[in-house]
Amino acid sequence: MQNKTKKSEFTIRYKVRRGDLVTVISGRDKGKSGKVLLVLPKVGKVLVEHVGIVKRHTKPNQKNQMGGIVEKEASFSISKVMVLDPSNSLPSRLGRKKLNDGSLVRFAKKSGHTLEPVKSNR
Repeated sequence: MQNKTKKSEFTIRYKVRRGDLVTVISGRDKGKSGKVLLVLPKVGKVLVEHVGIVKRHTKPNQKNQMGGIVEKEASFSISKVMVLDPSNSLPSRLGRKKLNDGSLVRFAKKSGHTLEPVKSNR
């Protein structure tokens, strides 16, 4: 007998990209801001620099000869962050618009300023 429930195979496209300056809008780190280090679209999480710091107890290994307690960033839900408007550094929603030359750019809905395109390493 076959299982009729099938997981969807598409990933949601988020407007937050690596390199964006974001602020946390809810949770333990509410109000903190930082640069996006990594976006995980399949699980809907984001990793932000100096935000969501957790402590991990590590054993000694080749990289860390001493072991001990290591502080590092933990990922959290992408719905808890908003991109900072480049003109006034306030949280803003994002939109996309097509320019006269046919290219799509992201813009802050509060002020209308466009965000600098993020270069991907792909």
